[in-house]
Amino acid sequence: MKNRRMPMIHHRNAPRPLVALAAAAALLLGACSPESEAEAPQVRPVRVVTVEKGTGGNVATLTGTVEAEDEAALAFRVSGRMIERLANVGDRVTAGQVVARLDPQNAQNGLRSARAALTAAEGQLVQASNHFDRQERLLGNGFTTRAIYDDARQGMLAAQSQVESAEAQLKIAEDNVSYTELTADAPGVVTARGAEPGEVVQAGQMILQLARQGGRDAVFDVPAQLLRSVPASPIIRVSLADQPSMTATGRVREVAPQADPVTRTFRVRVGLDNPPAAMLLGSTVNGAVELDSTPTIEVPASSLTAFNNAPAVWVVDPATSTVSLRNVEVLRFNPATVAIASGLAEGDVVVSAGVQALYPGQKVRLLGSGA
Repeated sequence: MKNRRMPMIHHRNAPRPLVALAAAAALLLGACSPESEAEAPQVRPVRVVTVEKGTGGNVATLTGTVEAEDEAALAFRVSGRMIERLANVGDRVTAGQVVARLDPQNAQNGLRSARAALTAAEGQLVQASNHFDRQERLLGNGFTTRAIYDDARQGMLAAQSQVESAEAQLKIAEDNVSYTELTADAPGVVTARGAEPGEVVQAGQMILQLARQGGRDAVFDVPAQLLRSVPASPIIRVSLADQPSMTATGRVREVAPQADPVTRTFRVRVGLDNPPAAMLLGSTVNGAVELDSTPTIEVPASSLTAFNNAPAVWVVDPATSTVSLRNVEVLRFNPATVAIASGLAEGDVVVSAGVQALYPGQKVRLLGSGA
Protein backbone atom coordinates (compact mmCIF):
# COMPACT_ATOMS: atom_id res chain seq x y z
CA MET A 1 0.00 0.00 0.00
CA LYS A 2 1.52 3.33 -1.11
CA ASN A 3 1.98 6.23 1.30
CA ARG A 4 -0.14 9.19 0.48
CA ARG A 5 0.58 12.76 1.60
CA MET A 6 -2.14 13.75 3.91
CA PRO A 7 -3.68 17.14 3.22
CA MET A 8 -3.14 19.77 5.92
CA ILE A 9 -6.34 20.43 7.74
CA HIS A 10 -6.80 23.95 9.01
CA HIS A 11 -9.24 24.14 11.77
CA ARG A 12 -10.16 27.32 13.37
CA ASN A 13 -10.41 25.53 16.64
CA ALA A 14 -6.85 24.09 16.46
CA PRO A 15 -5.02 24.12 19.79
CA ARG A 16 -2.95 27.29 20.52
CA PRO A 17 0.34 25.38 21.13
CA LEU A 18 0.24 23.98 17.63
CA VAL A 19 -0.24 27.42 16.12
CA ALA A 20 2.78 28.83 18.01
CA LEU A 21 4.93 25.89 16.94
CA ALA A 22 4.07 26.46 13.31
CA ALA A 23 4.94 30.15 13.54
CA ALA A 24 8.35 29.41 15.12
CA ALA A 25 9.13 26.89 12.38
CA ALA A 26 8.30 29.46 9.73
CA LEU A 27 10.63 32.00 11.30
CA LEU A 28 13.44 29.41 11.51
CA LEU A 29 13.08 28.47 7.87
CA GLY A 30 13.10 32.12 6.90
CA ALA A 31 16.32 32.76 8.82
CA CYS A 32 18.08 29.80 7.17
CA SER A 33 16.96 30.71 3.68
CA PRO A 34 19.89 31.13 1.24
CA GLU A 35 18.00 33.87 -0.46
CA SER A 36 18.47 36.27 2.48
CA GLU A 37 19.98 39.49 1.26
CA ALA A 38 23.60 40.40 2.27
CA GLU A 39 24.20 43.59 4.13
CA ALA A 40 25.08 46.44 1.76
CA PRO A 41 28.74 47.65 1.95
CA GLN A 42 29.30 50.82 3.91
CA VAL A 43 30.10 53.93 1.88
CA ARG A 44 32.54 56.04 3.87
CA PRO A 45 32.70 59.80 3.43
CA VAL A 46 36.21 61.19 2.83
CA ARG A 47 37.71 64.55 2.01
CA VAL A 48 39.92 64.66 -1.07
CA VAL A 49 42.21 66.94 -3.06
CA THR A 50 42.96 66.92 -6.76
CA VAL A 51 46.67 66.74 -7.54
CA GLU A 52 48.20 69.73 -9.35
CA LYS A 53 51.80 70.74 -9.95
CA GLY A 54 53.01 73.80 -8.09
CA THR A 55 54.79 76.76 -9.60
CA GLY A 56 58.21 75.76 -8.20
CA GLY A 57 60.70 77.95 -6.43
CA ASN A 58 59.44 76.72 -3.07
CA VAL A 59 61.30 77.20 0.18
CA ALA A 60 62.30 74.08 2.12
CA THR A 61 62.71 74.32 5.90
CA LEU A 62 64.61 71.86 8.05
CA THR A 63 65.39 71.75 11.75
CA GLY A 64 68.94 71.33 13.03
CA THR A 65 71.33 72.32 15.79
CA VAL A 66 74.24 74.71 16.27
CA GLU A 67 77.64 73.05 16.66
CA ALA A 68 81.21 74.23 16.77
CA GLU A 69 83.00 74.41 13.46
CA ASP A 70 86.02 72.73 15.02
CA GLU A 71 85.75 70.23 17.89
CA ALA A 72 88.57 68.23 19.46
CA ALA A 73 88.67 65.33 21.93
CA LEU A 74 91.29 66.06 24.60
CA ALA A 75 93.05 62.90 25.80
CA PHE A 76 96.18 61.87 27.69
CA ARG A 77 99.10 60.45 25.69
CA VAL A 78 99.88 57.92 28.43
CA SER A 79 97.77 55.61 30.59
CA GLY A 80 97.31 56.08 34.31
CA ARG A 81 94.95 56.93 37.16
CA MET A 82 93.35 60.36 36.81
CA ILE A 83 93.58 62.20 40.10
CA GLU A 84 92.16 65.58 39.09
CA ARG A 85 89.87 67.13 36.47
CA LEU A 86 89.95 70.92 36.52
CA ALA A 87 87.23 71.67 33.93
CA ASN A 88 83.63 70.61 33.50
CA VAL A 89 80.96 70.80 30.83
CA GLY A 90 80.21 74.42 29.94
CA ASP A 91 83.50 75.83 31.23
CA ARG A 92 85.53 78.14 29.03
CA VAL A 93 89.22 77.30 28.83
CA THR A 94 92.23 79.07 27.37
CA ALA A 95 95.12 77.74 25.32
CA GLY A 96 97.66 76.00 27.54
CA GLN A 97 95.33 75.73 30.54
CA VAL A 98 95.68 72.48 32.54
CA VAL A 99 92.32 70.68 32.53
CA ALA A 100 93.21 67.28 34.08
CA ARG A 101 96.08 65.41 35.77
CA LEU A 102 97.24 61.82 36.13
CA ASP A 103 99.06 60.33 39.10
CA PRO A 104 102.69 61.26 38.20
CA GLN A 105 104.45 58.80 40.54
CA ASN A 106 105.37 56.19 37.92
CA ALA A 107 106.45 58.83 35.41
CA GLN A 108 108.63 60.54 37.99
CA ASN A 109 110.26 57.22 38.92
CA GLY A 110 111.02 56.66 35.27
CA LEU A 111 112.52 60.13 35.08
CA ARG A 112 114.83 59.49 38.05
CA SER A 113 115.91 56.19 36.51
CA ALA A 114 116.69 57.88 33.19
CA ARG A 115 118.75 60.57 34.90
CA ALA A 116 120.76 57.95 36.77
CA ALA A 117 121.37 56.01 33.57
CA LEU A 118 122.60 59.19 31.86
CA THR A 119 124.99 59.95 34.74
CA ALA A 120 126.43 56.43 34.54
CA ALA A 121 126.81 56.65 30.76
CA GLU A 122 128.58 60.01 31.04
CA GLY A 123 131.01 58.48 33.60
CA GLN A 124 131.74 55.62 31.21
CA LEU A 125 132.36 58.12 28.43
CA VAL A 126 134.85 60.10 30.54
CA GLN A 127 136.76 56.93 31.39
CA ALA A 128 136.77 55.72 27.80
CA SER A 129 137.89 59.14 26.51
CA ASN A 130 140.81 59.28 28.94
CA HIS A 131 141.90 55.77 27.97
CA PHE A 132 141.75 56.68 24.28
CA ASP A 133 143.80 59.86 24.84
CA ARG A 134 146.53 57.86 26.59
CA GLN A 135 146.63 55.26 23.84
CA GLU A 136 146.77 57.98 21.22
CA ARG A 137 149.85 59.57 22.86
CA LEU A 138 151.51 56.21 23.35
CA LEU A 139 150.94 55.28 19.74
CA GLY A 140 152.52 58.55 18.63
CA ASN A 141 155.63 57.73 20.69
CA GLY A 142 155.69 54.12 19.56
CA PHE A 143 155.00 52.61 23.00
CA THR A 144 151.73 50.81 22.10
CA THR A 145 150.28 48.80 19.26
CA ARG A 146 147.71 49.75 16.69
CA ALA A 147 145.35 47.03 17.96
CA ILE A 148 145.28 48.41 21.50
CA TYR A 149 144.75 51.91 20.09
CA ASP A 150 141.82 50.70 17.95
CA ASP A 151 140.20 49.00 20.96
CA ALA A 152 140.44 52.22 22.95
CA ARG A 153 138.93 54.21 20.13
CA GLN A 154 136.07 51.71 19.74
CA GLY A 155 135.40 51.83 23.48
CA MET A 156 135.14 55.63 23.41
CA LEU A 157 132.71 55.56 20.47
CA ALA A 158 130.57 52.97 22.27
CA ALA A 159 130.52 55.13 25.40
CA GLN A 160 129.43 58.14 23.34
CA SER A 161 126.56 56.10 21.89
CA GLN A 162 125.49 55.05 25.39
CA VAL A 163 125.38 58.69 26.45
CA GLU A 164 123.25 59.64 23.43
CA SER A 165 120.88 56.75 24.16
CA ALA A 166 120.61 57.77 27.82
CA GLU A 167 119.90 61.38 26.81
CA ALA A 168 117.08 60.18 24.54
CA GLN A 169 115.62 58.03 27.33
CA LEU A 170 115.79 61.02 29.66
CA LYS A 171 113.89 63.14 27.13
CA ILE A 172 111.21 60.43 26.86
CA ALA A 173 110.94 60.25 30.64
CA GLU A 174 110.61 64.04 30.88
CA ASP A 175 107.89 63.97 28.21
CA ASN A 176 106.04 61.21 30.08
CA VAL A 177 106.04 63.37 33.20
CA SER A 178 104.66 66.31 31.21
CA TYR A 179 102.03 64.02 29.64
CA THR A 180 100.50 63.46 33.08
CA GLU A 181 99.05 66.98 32.71
CA LEU A 182 96.34 67.47 30.06
CA THR A 183 96.24 70.98 28.60
CA ALA A 184 93.87 72.67 26.18
CA ASP A 185 95.49 73.29 22.82
CA ALA A 186 93.18 76.20 21.95
CA PRO A 187 90.60 78.43 23.63
CA GLY A 188 87.07 77.07 23.63
CA VAL A 189 84.16 75.63 25.58
CA VAL A 190 83.98 72.15 27.12
CA THR A 191 80.99 70.31 25.65
CA ALA A 192 81.40 66.79 27.09
CA ARG A 193 83.46 64.75 29.56
CA GLY A 194 84.56 61.15 29.26
CA ALA A 195 86.13 60.23 32.61
CA GLU A 196 85.94 61.08 36.28
CA PRO A 197 88.74 61.55 38.87
CA GLY A 198 89.86 58.21 40.31
CA GLU A 199 89.36 56.27 37.08
CA VAL A 200 92.22 54.48 35.33
CA VAL A 201 92.20 55.86 31.80
CA GLN A 202 93.94 54.61 28.70
CA ALA A 203 96.10 56.61 26.32
CA GLY A 204 93.88 58.28 23.76
CA GLN A 205 90.67 57.97 25.79
CA MET A 206 88.52 61.09 25.54
CA ILE A 207 88.65 63.06 28.78
CA LEU A 208 87.03 66.31 27.62
CA GLN A 209 85.37 67.37 24.38
CA LEU A 210 86.41 70.91 23.45
CA ALA A 211 84.52 73.13 21.05
CA ARG A 212 87.29 75.41 19.89
CA GLN A 213 86.54 79.10 19.86
CA GLY A 214 85.84 80.41 16.38
CA GLY A 215 83.26 79.56 13.75
CA ARG A 216 79.91 77.90 14.30
CA ASP A 217 77.97 75.53 12.07
CA ALA A 218 74.28 74.82 11.68
CA VAL A 219 73.99 71.06 11.20
CA PHE A 220 71.03 69.45 9.40
CA ASP A 221 70.04 65.91 8.35
CA VAL A 222 68.89 66.31 4.75
CA PRO A 223 67.04 63.71 2.60
CA ALA A 224 68.72 62.77 -0.65
CA GLN A 225 65.77 64.01 -2.73
CA LEU A 226 66.07 67.46 -1.20
CA LEU A 227 69.81 67.57 -1.90
CA ARG A 228 69.06 67.03 -5.57
CA SER A 229 66.61 69.95 -5.56
CA VAL A 230 68.95 72.48 -3.98
CA PRO A 231 70.80 74.80 -6.40
CA ALA A 232 74.57 75.06 -6.39
CA SER A 233 76.08 77.20 -3.58
CA PRO A 234 72.74 78.20 -2.03
CA ILE A 235 72.45 80.82 0.71
CA ILE A 236 70.87 79.29 3.81
CA ARG A 237 68.78 81.49 6.11
CA VAL A 238 69.08 80.20 9.67
CA SER A 239 66.93 81.34 12.61
CA LEU A 240 66.51 80.24 16.20
CA ALA A 241 63.53 77.94 16.64
CA ASP A 242 62.36 79.66 19.83
CA GLN A 243 63.32 83.19 18.71
CA PRO A 244 62.81 83.55 14.94
CA SER A 245 63.99 87.17 14.98
CA MET A 246 67.55 85.96 15.67
CA THR A 247 68.82 85.09 12.20
CA ALA A 248 72.03 84.48 10.33
CA THR A 249 73.03 83.41 6.85
CA GLY A 250 75.46 80.76 5.79
CA ARG A 251 76.68 78.52 3.03
CA VAL A 252 77.09 74.76 2.84
CA ARG A 253 80.56 73.92 4.14
CA GLU A 254 80.45 70.14 4.21
CA VAL A 255 78.14 67.36 2.98
CA ALA A 256 78.58 63.85 4.36
CA PRO A 257 79.73 61.50 1.59
CA GLN A 258 77.62 58.63 2.97
CA ALA A 259 74.01 58.51 4.19
CA ASP A 260 73.16 57.58 7.74
CA PRO A 261 72.41 53.81 7.76
CA VAL A 262 69.25 54.30 9.88
CA THR A 263 67.64 57.54 8.69
CA ARG A 264 69.08 57.44 5.14
CA THR A 265 69.74 61.18 5.37
CA PHE A 266 72.95 63.11 4.74
CA ARG A 267 74.59 65.27 7.42
CA VAL A 268 75.07 68.81 6.05
CA ARG A 269 77.12 71.47 7.87
CA VAL A 270 76.34 75.11 7.09
CA GLY A 271 79.01 77.63 8.08
CA LEU A 272 77.33 80.65 9.73
CA ASP A 273 78.44 84.19 8.91
CA ASN A 274 78.61 86.37 12.04
CA PRO A 275 76.00 84.43 14.04
CA PRO A 276 74.35 86.35 16.91
CA ALA A 277 75.45 85.58 20.45
CA ALA A 278 72.04 84.04 21.13
CA MET A 279 72.90 81.13 18.80
CA LEU A 280 74.64 79.14 21.51
CA LEU A 281 76.13 75.72 20.96
CA GLY A 282 73.36 73.13 20.96
CA SER A 283 70.59 75.60 20.10
CA THR A 284 67.77 74.37 17.86
CA VAL A 285 67.59 76.29 14.59
CA ASN A 286 65.50 76.27 11.44
CA GLY A 287 67.24 76.47 8.08
CA ALA A 288 65.39 77.73 5.00
CA VAL A 289 66.63 77.39 1.43
CA GLU A 290 64.96 78.25 -1.88
CA LEU A 291 64.75 75.25 -4.18
CA ASP A 292 65.07 75.02 -7.93
CA SER A 293 62.12 76.37 -9.92
CA THR A 294 61.02 72.92 -11.11
CA PRO A 295 57.23 72.47 -10.59
CA THR A 296 56.45 69.92 -7.89
CA ILE A 297 53.43 67.99 -6.64
CA GLU A 298 52.37 68.65 -3.06
CA VAL A 299 49.63 66.99 -1.00
CA PRO A 300 48.47 67.71 2.56
CA ALA A 301 50.57 66.05 5.23
CA SER A 302 47.41 64.31 6.50
CA SER A 303 47.22 62.34 3.23
CA LEU A 304 50.39 60.39 3.94
CA THR A 305 50.21 56.83 5.29
CA ALA A 306 52.40 53.73 4.96
CA PHE A 307 52.20 50.62 2.78
CA ASN A 308 54.85 47.91 2.32
CA ASN A 309 57.12 49.85 4.73
CA ALA A 310 57.10 52.86 2.40
CA PRO A 311 55.15 56.15 2.16
CA ALA A 312 51.78 55.82 0.43
CA VAL A 313 48.51 57.69 -0.23
CA TRP A 314 44.92 56.62 -0.89
CA VAL A 315 43.88 57.36 -4.50
CA VAL A 316 40.20 57.49 -5.55
CA ASP A 317 39.05 55.92 -8.83
CA PRO A 318 36.48 58.41 -10.15
CA ALA A 319 34.75 55.76 -12.26
CA THR A 320 33.97 53.37 -9.41
CA SER A 321 34.33 55.69 -6.38
CA THR A 322 36.65 53.14 -4.76
CA VAL A 323 40.05 53.70 -3.17
CA SER A 324 43.40 52.00 -3.55
CA LEU A 325 46.80 52.42 -1.90
CA ARG A 326 49.65 53.78 -3.98
CA ASN A 327 53.29 54.04 -2.88
CA VAL A 328 54.97 57.40 -3.43
CA GLU A 329 58.47 58.79 -3.09
CA VAL A 330 58.69 61.80 -0.80
CA LEU A 331 60.81 64.70 -2.03
CA ARG A 332 60.65 66.72 1.19
CA PHE A 333 58.47 67.43 4.20
CA ASN A 334 57.08 70.93 4.63
CA PRO A 335 55.27 72.23 7.73
CA ALA A 336 51.76 71.44 6.35
CA THR A 337 52.36 69.62 3.06
CA VAL A 338 54.48 66.85 1.58
CA ALA A 339 56.26 67.27 -1.75
CA ILE A 340 56.04 64.12 -3.88
CA ALA A 341 58.91 63.15 -6.17
CA SER A 342 57.15 60.26 -7.95
CA GLY A 343 54.03 58.11 -7.71
CA LEU A 344 51.36 60.73 -8.47
CA ALA A 345 50.30 62.56 -11.60
CA GLU A 346 48.24 65.64 -12.26
CA GLY A 347 44.53 64.97 -11.96
CA ASP A 348 44.82 62.15 -9.39
CA VAL A 349 42.26 62.41 -6.59
CA VAL A 350 43.93 61.82 -3.23
CA VAL A 351 42.21 61.31 0.11
CA SER A 352 43.24 64.09 2.49
CA ALA A 353 41.11 63.23 5.57
CA GLY A 354 39.75 59.90 6.80
CA VAL A 355 42.67 57.72 5.71
CA GLN A 356 42.74 55.73 8.95
CA ALA A 357 39.47 53.87 8.35
CA LEU A 358 39.91 52.87 4.69
CA TYR A 359 40.65 49.52 3.07
CA PRO A 360 41.47 48.68 -0.58
CA GLY A 361 38.41 48.61 -2.81
CA GLN A 362 36.15 50.44 -0.35
CA LYS A 363 33.52 52.72 -1.81
CA VAL A 364 33.73 56.32 -0.69
CA ARG A 365 31.66 59.45 -0.88
CA LEU A 366 33.61 62.63 -1.68
CA LEU A 367 33.08 65.54 0.69
CA GLY A 368 35.24 68.05 -1.09
CA SER A 369 38.04 68.42 -3.57
CA GLY A 370 40.44 71.09 -4.66
CA ALA A 371 44.01 71.88 -5.37
